[in-house]
This record gives sequence, C-alpha cells and structure tokens, in this order.
Amino acid sequence: MIAVNGTYYNGQLQIEEEVKTLKPVKVVVTFLDDVEKIKHSPKRKRLQLSDFSFAESRELLKDMKGSLSEAVIEERRSYL
Repeated sequence: MIAVNGTYYNGQLQIEEEVKTLKPVKVVVTFLDDVEKIKHSPKRKRLQLSDFSFAESRELLKDMKGSLSEAVIEERRSYL
C-alpha cells in the first residue's frame, strides 16, 4: 500500500506526487479535515449529440421568417 497527499476541491483530486502503476488501481480517499457537504440540486442531464435532430429542428423552424441567429441575438440582448 502507498500513501500520498493531495487536495480535493470542486470534484477534482490533485495528488502532490506522481505514482506510476502498471495497471489501473483502486484507491481510497480519506478526508482528514471536517467537511460539510454542500447539498446540490439533482444533477442535470448533460446534453448528448443524440439529443439533437436536424430533421426535427427543420420541422420546428419551417414557418419562421427571418434569421434564427438574429432572433437568438435579439433575445439575448433583451436580457441585458
């Protein structure tokens, strides 16, 4: 067994020294300081390429007059 020091912050673990292994190994991370876990809202689903459909987009925009890009820009400007 090898022990190394590191720091965990915002989902990232940074180990202070490099440990070379011949294959993936399991590790146990122990938090030495008292840590109050932050309660998060349920994880949001990440968008995948399969979530998009060119054909569906064309169908939704078939009656649109003008430029979709201009409409998006104008909408964003209205929030400023």
